[in-house]
Formats: sequence, C-alpha cells, structure tokens
Amino acid sequence: MSIIETIKERCKRCYTCVRECPAKAIRIVDGQASVIAERCIGCGNCYLVCTQDAKRVASSAGRVRALLAGEAPVAAIVAPSFPAEFVEYDAGRLVAGLRRLGFKQVHEVAFGADLVSRAYRDLTARASGTKCFIGTSCPAAYLFVEKYHPELVDNLAPIVSPMVATARVVKKHWPGTKVVFVGPCIAKKLEAMDPDIAGEVDEVLMFSELREMFAEEGIEPEKLEPSEFDEPRGFLGSIFPVPRGSLRSARLDDDPITARIAEVNGRYRFAGALEELSKGMIKADFLEVLCCEGCTMGPGMTSEGRSFLRRLRVSEYAQERIHEMDMRRWQVTLDRYGDIDLTRSFRREDRRMKIPTEEEIRAILKRLGKEKREDELNCGACGYHTCREHAIAIYHGIAESEMCLPYMIEELKHALEQLEESHRTLQEVQEQLVHSEKLASMGQLAAGIAHEVNNPLGTVLLYSNLLLDDVKDNEELREEVEMVVKEAQRCKRIISNLLDFARQKKVIAERTDIERLIDETLAGIPKPKGVEVVREYGGVGKIEEDQSQIKQVFTNLIKNAYEAMEETGGKLVIRTFELDEDRVRLEFADTGPGIEPSIKGKIFNPFFTTKPLGKGTGLGLAVSYGIVKMHRGDIGVESEPGKGAVFHVVLRRRLTDTTAPIGGQLWQK
Repeated sequence: MSIIETIKERCKRCYTCVRECPAKAIRIVDGQASVIAERCIGCGNCYLVCTQDAKRVASSAGRVRALLAGEAPVAAIVAPSFPAEFVEYDAGRLVAGLRRLGFKQVHEVAFGADLVSRAYRDLTARASGTKCFIGTSCPAAYLFVEKYHPELVDNLAPIVSPMVATARVVKKHWPGTKVVFVGPCIAKKLEAMDPDIAGEVDEVLMFSELREMFAEEGIEPEKLEPSEFDEPRGFLGSIFPVPRGSLRSARLDDDPITARIAEVNGRYRFAGALEELSKGMIKADFLEVLCCEGCTMGPGMTSEGRSFLRRLRVSEYAQERIHEMDMRRWQVTLDRYGDIDLTRSFRREDRRMKIPTEEEIRAILKRLGKEKREDELNCGACGYHTCREHAIAIYHGIAESEMCLPYMIEELKHALEQLEESHRTLQEVQEQLVHSEKLASMGQLAAGIAHEVNNPLGTVLLYSNLLLDDVKDNEELREEVEMVVKEAQRCKRIISNLLDFARQKKVIAERTDIERLIDETLAGIPKPKGVEVVREYGGVGKIEEDQSQIKQVFTNLIKNAYEAMEETGGKLVIRTFELDEDRVRLEFADTGPGIEPSIKGKIFNPFFTTKPLGKGTGLGLAVSYGIVKMHRGDIGVESEPGKGAVFHVVLRRRLTDTTAPIGGQLWQK
C-alpha cells in the first residue's frame, strides 16, 4: 500500500504529478492518478504540486496515539528543521507541547546529525580517491539509487541517517523506549519501514500531523511553560537541514576549485547528478544528494515563507545554540556516544522499466497519430518529457493514450465531425419522417375524397355518354357534351391518381435489369423537339423491384424533365452507378430552368405543382416519393435556378432479404 493516496473525485487529469515525479511512480487509469507503491521514493513532489488537494499522505497519528497510550515510554526525536515550521513559538514551548501529548522524552535529531557528520568525515578521509560516496541522510535519494541506479548501490555511504542515529542513541541508553520521529519529510515514513533498519524508529510524524494532534488535544504551545530538550543536545548538526548544511556540519571542504566534495539538491538536479555519476562523469570523494531543496522545504511543512526565509530561521536557531553551547561538555558527550553503531547496508531493488523494441515504440506512437519524427512534439502535456517516454509508459500500462493533448485534440475534431454528420443525418431523417407523416395524413384525406367523388363522377360520365348519343346529329350540342365528357374523364384520371397515391399497395418484387427498364420507359414517352437524351449507364445489372411501380417513377421524372425543357430545348442525362454492394444510384439531370430554393422543399408534397392550371395535378412526385420509400430507397433533388435540376433515386439491390415492412407497406414475391 502506498503512503500517498489519491482522492479520486478531486483528480482532474492535469498530469502535474506525473511531470513532477522523478521516479515516474504515477499510474494513470481512466484519467485517475495513483501512486505505484513499489516505485515510489516518498519525495512528496506529487503531494506538493497537486493544486486540487487530490493527494493525501497516510496518517501516522492514530498509531502514535496508540504508542502513547501503551505501557512503554515514548520518546519524540525532533528534526533540526523545526525552527522553520514552528515560527509562532520558541523551541521550549514546542518541547512542552510534546510532553503534554504524553512523550516522556524529547530529543534533538541535531545530535544524531553530529554523530553522522563525524562518520562522514572519517569515511571520506579513509576512502579518499577510491570512490565517490553518496550521502545517505536523504531517504528519497538513497531509495532512488536502490530502485533506479542499482549500479551505484556500492557508492552509498554505509552510514545511517541522523534520524536513525538518534533513535539508536535513545534505544541503547533507555532500553524499552519507543521512538517517534517528528519532521518535515514523507520519505522518512518509508525509511522507518526499510527492512535493513526495521524497528529502529517506531513511527514517523510529519510536522503537519503534529499540528493536527496539538489542535485535537486543544494544546496551544505558546501558552505552555517552556521546557528544555533532553540530553544529549546537538551542535553543528542544527544546520543539517539547509543545503550544504551536512557538509558544514561534517567540516568537509567543498572547495569549488578542487570539487572533491559536492552537494546537489532539487527534483531535477539530483537525478541528473546521479545519471552523470553512473556514467563516470563526476570525479569526487563525496556527493551529498537531497531530493528536495533541503529539509526546510519538505512536504510535511506548513509554514509560510520561501526557501531563504526558512533557511534563515534554522540558521538563527543554530547561531543561538552555538552561542550557548559548552564546547567541552559537548565534546565529552559526543565521545561518550562514540560506541553507537552508525553503519547500515543497502539493497538493489531494480525498478527500471524495460525499454520496448523500436517496432513496439513506433506502433504505440502510430496509434497516437505520430507517424513521423516531426509529429513527436514533445510538448510535455502528458507529464513525460518526450513522446517516446510516454509511449514506453503506455507499453508498461502506467499511462494512457488520452494523456496526449495533440492526440485528444485530433480525436475531438474527429468526434465533432462525426457528430455533425450524425446531426445532418438526423435532420434528414426527421424531415423525411415529417414528410411521410404528412403524406400519410393527406393520403387518408385523398382516399376519402376520391371515394366520395368517384361514384357521382361515374354517374356524370354515364349520362354524358348517353346524352352524347342523343345529340350526335346536333353539332352545336354535341361539342358541348363532348367537352363535358372530356372534362369528366380528366376528373376521372385525377381521381385515379389520388387513389394510386392513397392506396395501400404491395411491392411485387422481381429481379429486373434497371437500365433496360429505363430504356423501355423512354421509348414510351414522346420526346419534345430540341431535347437530347444522353445515357451514361454504369452497368449496374439487375436489382429486385416492382417493375410497374418503378417504371411509374421513371415516367414521372422523365416527363417532368421533358416539360421543363419543352420550350427552350436542352439535354436530359440519365446516369446509373453503384454506391456500394447493396445500393445503386440513378440520376436524371436536365438543363431546364431549375428550381427556386423557396419551393425546393415542397415539390414532393401532394397537389403542389408549378405547371399552369390544367397541365398537372401535383401528384406525380408525391406518388414517386411513396413508391421509392416502399422500396426502402431514397429520392431527392439538387438544383439551382438557371442551372437545371438533378433528381436522384437510390434503390436497394435486394428486397427479399427481410420481412420487415417497406415504407409502411408489405412486399411479396
């Protein structure tokens, strides 16, 4: 279990924690960032940089309370960075607050730092010129070496940290005492659980957790009587928390000219220095490595102020301690504890990720839309420095493609295009649905009218024909009666068209050569003078259709084209071609006057016509629309005024592969 948890409802896909984690110990799943425990070094960068407070450090307060409630005495050992945190009251009142919580002893880790500084000085003197030792006071730094530079484990100084040194002092001279470290660092929690030093420190409290315990117990240290730290007291170890403080405490000469002793700190700098050391680029005797900007900038700090102000507070406290220090007494004390074992060992826990093959990396990059090198923008939005690093993380399952901003922008553009296409399709379907409902309503009305008018109209025709026989010798009356018969027959045809429009017909499907059917239709319709017909057939072959009904559609479209060009002449081009395996498209393009935009949406409505009175009924295109829809096809028009019109019909090759209703009607073979 990781000591840093993610509050999922607060995690906002910003990937800042990925960017700031030197160990790349963040896994992204469904946009949520979680810490990978076995890769984590406890540096706390993810906790510090999360602006949404989505990272939470596992609290030790409950376990510390349990220790305080137990029978064994409990000692608090306080990190020397405390002056940078508890700025509102002095050290004496901080100690008094700890005693009020129940701690029997309160010690300065600064004394442990003095012991460690002497061990560093002795180690460097003995091993001068043999190898470059890496300081091990920062647990995040030595954990980084164990996990990501195992080849440098032998370079780790085999010396405990000031925390462990102080704990060993307490446990040796006060046997049975439990030890709780109080400091600014998350990584100290991991150090306390390190198998190589297990049991040395029983619990770790961050400064922020201590403040919470003070608040819960109602302790206001500034109202307490000051109390002194228990012996032994620290000396130069008080400056250990500040950058180069460990070198000053150990009296190691970090002369920049000789560069035999060096210090590096910070999230970017420490990893780079270890990389250079691994490559043999650094020639030194001792390298102090801090993962952060010094312990005064640890993630467990809550006080205001930037690095300089915090360091100044530590320095002021150290000056005060040095001014008051009895040097002879301190040296005697240091010698008294000289038998404390300060050694420890380290282990290799290689967590480096295997590098995939170039082919595997390129395959992942291709999925991200990065076909060429120039597509690798290395913008860093995903949290990784390069697109290749991101691809490697995807390969290992700790990152997602959706973390790539350019990739998501392209995906969003594609989704918007699909949404627009779906919207257009929906609009077309909605328009067709409205039109179909309108046709159905008008069909019912037309059927009722046709049936009511048809019977009296038959009577008019019967008696008109009888009357015509009676007046055949009277030329004047015969012409008038013939006019009555002619108009009655025209009404009969209109009624017949109405019934065709309204009648519940069935599609009698049979395989038909569609291009041959067009030729037959053309042969049965007189072509006006000055009109040319051009056939551009694509050889679409046979389809399943009701020949008589589809022929009626062709007849209406061809007649309309002829009538549009009757006075001026022109050209009718009939094209056929395949849309796909299941559909064919037919086009009837004329060079007539075209259709005005204002009436384009009405031409398939029943009884709508632009022809002069007596020239048309306005049912031809409405009937054609219904027939095509019964064939599960589509009919439409593209036209601009003065540029002619193109009517298109889309038909399916097969109708007999379903038993579903076709356009509201049933088909049968």
